[in-house]
Amino acid sequence: MPFPDELITPEGQNKLIFDELSCDKEALRKEHEELSSCLTCEQRSVYDEIMIAVSRGRGGVFFVYGYGDMGKTYVWKTLCAAIRSKGEIVLPVASSGIASLLLPRGRTAHSRFGIPLNVSENSTCVGIKPGSDLVALLMKTKLIIWDEAPMMHKYCFEALDRSLKDIMQSMDPSNKYKPFGGLVVVFGGDFRHILPVIHKESRQDINLKFFLSMEFM
Repeated sequence: MPFPDELITPEGQNKLIFDELSCDKEALRKEHEELSSCLTCEQRSVYDEIMIAVSRGRGGVFFVYGYGDMGKTYVWKTLCAAIRSKGEIVLPVASSGIASLLLPRGRTAHSRFGIPLNVSENSTCVGIKPGSDLVALLMKTKLIIWDEAPMMHKYCFEALDRSLKDIMQSMDPSNKYKPFGGLVVVFGGDFRHILPVIHKESRQDINLKFFLSMEFM
């Protein structure tokens, strides 16, 4: 079959980077103007704080907490449009496949970073290997957005943190001591989507107390 010439990745170029940069910057610039003009005061505050961290390039970790329909996804879309319109890379991921569909070019965190399914306290991301295309992509990444973060086990975040520190120290040795290797990472989610921690209770008791508490909210 004939090859579509316009879609061929240039020889020797990282396909992951090529895919992330192959977007219409002018259309994204207009989209960003429309989205940013409709931000609320709280959304604007979050947006400005994150964009300042991205522009400084010194890293930073943020958590955006909000109930459903509070506009978190709107902020993610605005951030993605802002960064991609400048020809830079942002990686939006989510803890589930359904949530990732709401993000522009979203992926699940397991798929993007190669987080093991059976994660442990000493796990690392199997997809982040020295010399791989993914490592080159992460080194050029300006922002990582992780939606529905409370749905994941803490070992998943620790695995990504451990892997990023390992690869990012090649760019700057001090990155070994910065959270997530000096990248700007934004987590988002709603803790009311997960079950409460109740010590010495059975699973049935926890579920019952959770649903009873939801009735009075």
